[in-house]
Formats: sequence, structure tokens, C-alpha cells
Amino acid sequence: MSRVVAAAVQMTSTADVDANLAAAERLVTRAAEAGARFVGLPENFAFLRSEGSPIPEPQSLDGSWMQRMAGLAKRLGITLLAGSFPERIPGESKLHNTSVLIGPDGRSLAVYRKIHLFDIDLPGMEHLKESRAIAPGSDLVVAEAPFGRVGLSICYDLRFPELFRALTKGGARVLAVPSAFTERTGRAHWELLLRARAVENLAFAFAPAQVGEHGRGRVSWGQAMIVGPWGDILAQVEGRGEGLATAELDFEDQDRLRRELPALDHRKLP
Repeated sequence: MSRVVAAAVQMTSTADVDANLAAAERLVTRAAEAGARFVGLPENFAFLRSEGSPIPEPQSLDGSWMQRMAGLAKRLGITLLAGSFPERIPGESKLHNTSVLIGPDGRSLAVYRKIHLFDIDLPGMEHLKESRAIAPGSDLVVAEAPFGRVGLSICYDLRFPELFRALTKGGARVLAVPSAFTERTGRAHWELLLRARAVENLAFAFAPAQVGEHGRGRVSWGQAMIVGPWGDILAQVEGRGEGLATAELDFEDQDRLRRELPALDHRKLP
């Protein structure tokens, strides 16, 4: 497939799981009805609230949340990135922060568990320590989607360029970054980092995003966007509410850029 229309969802998830899932379904359906065949939800699309709040009903990969998303993908005939959800680890108190790519037939194409955990303490900002509740993953994941290979990541992973270079070496043409970037770090670095990862790898950066207030002291930046291999912003949600960043990913043009600027072939370091 030489082209695909993609849509990155921007939404505001809260502690109300039912409302979040309904909003996700509504926005994904809207994207598909507008012609998108690849749609992505943000990190923690089904549940997000104040730091330290207990997570309700942690899920397995075949739990009700993923079954609902699989049914949605099959019903709409799309490839769906279920941004991330709290995955139960049998026999452990901690969870994985897990992203699932679902094919148009409703089957899972790939599962990625977030490697880099967001443990920070910025002055003037509430202390955030993801590792209190989340166990890190360890595996790089490049998925074979109907339109090409997709490298999977989640949010804070964006700050680690070596991860994305490894995904590109694995054949990724699209770098998926479902996120809930904090308002402060997002304002300063979100667009900059996405464009850098796209340019470095001559790849599409596909970034669904959380936006707004999720609970006491927890606010996300938003600006869901799709960036092209040349670093150009193909689409973005500019408002502070829910929306869709929709653009056509042209893989023939990507191939042309990689031929004309063969930086990936010139790499010398391991």
C-alpha cells in the first residue's frame, strides 16, 4: 500500500471508564467515517486521573477493554492503535503500561509495554513517579500493519532517540507515540521532539494525545499531531478540546526522501 489516511485522536480521559470508552468509540468512528484507515488513541485512553490514584479493574490483553476496541476495529474495518491501558501482570502488584495495535479483522497485530517510565520532580510541579505502579517493558516492537511497518512507543519514550533509531532499523516507516504529555513539558518540548524523531529517521511520527485536566493536579498538553519524514507538520489539533489530526501518509514520497537523503544508510555507529 503506497498511501493510507491516518487520524490521531485527541481526548480528555478521566476516572470515568465508561465515559472514556464511549468517547474513544465516538472519536474513532468519526475518524473512520471521514476516511481514515489507521486511527490511534492516546496513552491511558480508558482511565486517567490524579497521580497516585488507584487504577480500577486492571485488564488482561483479552479483557473487556481490549475486546471492545477489537470489536470497534473490526466493525469499522480499520487498523486501530489502542494507545495504552493498565495491563495486569499475573502474580504481581505492579502493572504494565501497554499499547496494542489491532488489525481490521479485530486481531492483535502487536503488543508493546512501555520501556521508559516517567519519574520526574520538576520545581513548581507535582512529583510524578510512574514506576510506583508500573513495571517497565523490555522489548522493542515493530508491527506489520496492512499499510506498512509501525514502530511502537508510549509518551516518555519520545525522549530516547536510540529507541526510535532501533525501530527504524527494524523497518518502521511510522513511529507511533500515543501520549499524555504534561502541560509544562508539552509546551516546551512536545512538537520539538516529535519533529526531531521524524527527521532523524525520515519517518512519519504519529502522535495521539491526551489534553486538559484529568483530575487534581494532572493536566495534559494535547496537540495531537502527525509529522512527515521531512519534519513538516501534516496535521495537528490546535484547540484544547477533543479532536482529530488527520493526514494522508504517502509512503512513495517517504521512499523518495530516503533515496535523496540516504542518512539512514550513512550511519556508522552501532
